[in-house]
Amino acid sequence: MKLNIAVLAGDGIGPEITKQSIKVLKAVADRFDHEFNFEEGLVGAAAIDLLGAPLPDSSLDLCKKSDALLFGAIGDPKYDNNPDSKVRPEQGLLQLRKGLGLFANIRPVKTYDKLIEQSPLKSDRITGADLVIYRELTGGIYFGEKQTSEDGKSASDLCSYSTNEIERVAHLAFKSAQQRRKKLTLVDKANVLETSRLWRKTVTEIAKEYEDVELDFLFVDNAAMQMILNPKQFDVILTENMFGDIISDEASVIGGSIGLLASASVGGKCAMFEPIHGSYPQATGKGIANPVASILSAAMLLDHFELTEEADAVRKAVELSIKLNVCTQDINPDNHYTTEKVGDFLEGLISEIDNININNENLNLGQMTII
Repeated sequence: MKLNIAVLAGDGIGPEITKQSIKVLKAVADRFDHEFNFEEGLVGAAAIDLLGAPLPDSSLDLCKKSDALLFGAIGDPKYDNNPDSKVRPEQGLLQLRKGLGLFANIRPVKTYDKLIEQSPLKSDRITGADLVIYRELTGGIYFGEKQTSEDGKSASDLCSYSTNEIERVAHLAFKSAQQRRKKLTLVDKANVLETSRLWRKTVTEIAKEYEDVELDFLFVDNAAMQMILNPKQFDVILTENMFGDIISDEASVIGGSIGLLASASVGGKCAMFEPIHGSYPQATGKGIANPVASILSAAMLLDHFELTEEADAVRKAVELSIKLNVCTQDINPDNHYTTEKVGDFLEGLISEIDNININNENLNLGQMTII
């Protein structure tokens, strides 16, 4: 298969982790006889600094003509710490979602047995947790009309949804549930919000088309509590934009590190694949950023194009690296490996995944281990 992949590495650790994903995808292409072409563009603070806009037209055009987008991270303290800044890096990400019609964000959350003890939650609560969150991505309060009074003493953000916006992401979530454990939980605030009542009414009607899927409901405050008390109860979670943003970040602690969580944003012709973490500017250039979330996002890219065997090879390599403790310091604080070395290790595993020997001496030295 031939794929043209746009690369918007962005800010902070974005370029470092995205470099490892490209490395892994190239190894997949070599092993499975595909052709993956990569072309880079600017986004976020890097784009503002050079071109004055968080998403230049050239970058959006690049994405529109590509089959997929590999995204790094976005954000910079010099904009975060300036409340008067009119142009912000994060605007580039919102513009991307709108410009590409990316209406659904998909975030899998899975525990790894090796890392159970690193989670702040008790092991008996999280062992075996395996869920996916479907978050509506282009509607709601983030995209609603925003106003600030002339005296600056009051402000408002409009939250608005249409049945069409709800239906299109709901169908994706129900289809996912059919392939999993056949349970879907709608997270809303229908006891207070009119938009949530529209969500509940619309999703209840759609559920009639998926009789094999059990549908239940949780208010978002209860869902946030249940995510900590018993995350194993969840299979597929469906929710609106802001609730999904919060719930999915909360879910990230289940696995022990936010550096393990991938995501896909789909809807238009070009789908986007990105880690859920931010730009982590404090770590930029230090080689301590975990590239696994970005690499697992690349696996989701392969899934999107039904390259199942290839995606499984990436996930198998990641699981083996975690089992062998070939990890960055967020997972392996005592004998950790750099961002680059973790990428090298995974690249080597994918190239030789069916016929590998682990050289333990080299592993302890942090060198390539395929022999």
